Formats: sequence, structure tokens, C-alpha cells
Amino acid sequence: MLDAMSLDQLRTFIAAAEEGSFSAAGRKLRRAQSVVSTTLANLELQIGFPLFERTGRYPQLTEAGRALLSQARLAVDSMDAFKARARTLAEGLEPELVVAVDVMFPIETLTAAVQAFHQAYPGTPLRLYVEALGAVLQPLLDGNCRVAVIGSLPDIPDGCASEFLLSVAAVCVVAPAHPLAAIKGPIPRAVAAEQVQLVLTDRSSLTAGRNFGVMSSKTWRLGDLGAKHAFLRAGLGWGYMPLHMVQEELRDGKLVEIRLEGQPSIGSGFSMHALHMKEFPPGPAGRWFVNQLKL
Repeated sequence: MLDAMSLDQLRTFIAAAEEGSFSAAGRKLRRAQSVVSTTLANLELQIGFPLFERTGRYPQLTEAGRALLSQARLAVDSMDAFKARARTLAEGLEPELVVAVDVMFPIETLTAAVQAFHQAYPGTPLRLYVEALGAVLQPLLDGNCRVAVIGSLPDIPDGCASEFLLSVAAVCVVAPAHPLAAIKGPIPRAVAAEQVQLVLTDRSSLTAGRNFGVMSSKTWRLGDLGAKHAFLRAGLGWGYMPLHMVQEELRDGKLVEIRLEGQPSIGSGFSMHALHMKEFPPGPAGRWFVNQLKL
């Protein structure tokens, strides 16, 4: 009986456990609730004991179900990795590599990787999207790129695999003539909230209604990091910037670093990761390019 167990049954088991109900699992899997119920009932029949307690309003994992859930995840992940690797080997070298890159990623590292890529893979066109927040992830989810390099968005969607690349330091800055520049020591957040905060906004709808690092009710939302940089230099507000972009101006006194109360003494920053869909990992050229971004 156990030899007839399928990955589809395990995926259904995992979905039901994670979603908390058979109907929610059905929506996630795009199946009718009755199909989910039947699939799980057949799985329980095969293994010889129940995985869910069905007496309450919502099904609850039994002790045996909890014990098997992690093993089910391992089995599914292993098979997904096998299929992804097989697909990559079958495809061979990509005819084109499309990568979405977070605007916060160090431009010198990105430039060096692109130059090295053209030398290593002269016959493979490279196309880049440079965006922020959800707009980096959207092309990946839409199937328009193979790799998304992201750090400004903290969420990793289901179905994506993530690989750490590097850390990017960030600092909070203002122009020397800005009122906040005259305050010595940590600035109370209530004081900072009285000034305009310049915030990088999302061109996609993935983060609609959500804020990241917004502390002031007075915000100017900019879709371009270059525009935010220019506004900061002009004294039009305060905001966070990648350290590598403002280091020279901090040294020359054209911008001033400020610290807010509660801000960690080690400073803030972003952890850059390379994401790809688990079913569609990068091929040889994409894998090579991702490794270059770690240098």
C-alpha cells in the first residue's frame, strides 16, 4: 500500500496542514475541497492511521500527522530539486539570461559581474531590470526573468528558492542645512516624524498598503533611487540610502549621517539574496552570474 503513495498526496497533505483547512488547501492547489478530502482519505488509508483529527470546525494534525509533516516536506523538496536539476540539464545553456536586480545592490559589483559575463558568455544576451521592493520580484513571478536579486523586500514567496549573496550597509542621511543635521546625538522619532521622510516606493502592486521603514506621516514617495538621492542632497527631506551610494558625499560633507532613537548602533542594511522559482533554477549562465554577484 505504501508503495502506491504519490507526491501529489504529500503535496495535498502539506497544503492542508499549512493552510489550516481542506477548503483553503483546495484554493491553494486550485482543486475542489472534495478532491482534497478524498486525496487525504486515500493517503490515510494507505499508511494505516489518520493524519488529521476532524471532530472540530477545522481539521487538526494528529500526533502522527505532526511527526510525518517534516518528512513529507523533505520528500517533496527532494523531488522538486531532482526535477529542477533534470530540467536544467535538459535545457543546457540559456539562449538569453534575464535578471531583475534590486536598486540597492552595489552598482560596482553589478557592473563587474555584467562585464565578466559578457566575456564568459559572449553568445548569451543579458537583459537586466533594475527595480525596488516588489517590482524586483514581479518579473520573476510573471515568468519574465530567471533570477531576481532582492534585498529591500523582506518576504520570500512560496515556490521561490533563496541564496544569500552579500550584505549592504545603509545609513540615514540629510543635507547639512537640514534641521535634523543640527541635532547632536540620537534624534527622537517624534522629532524626525515632524520632517518630510523620503521613501522609495514600489512600482508593482505586491506591497500595496505596506510600509517599510516609514516613521513619518509626512512622506514623499519616489519610484527612483536617483531622485531620492537628489532630493536628499537638496535638503528636501531625510531618508535611508545604501552606504556605497553616499559614502563620498558623507566624506565631503555634502550629506550628514543622523541616528534615530532605537536605531541599532551597528546601523541598518539589507541582505541581498538571489531568488529563483524552485521549478525553474538558473541554467549554467545564470548560475555563473549569481556566483559573480558574491564577489
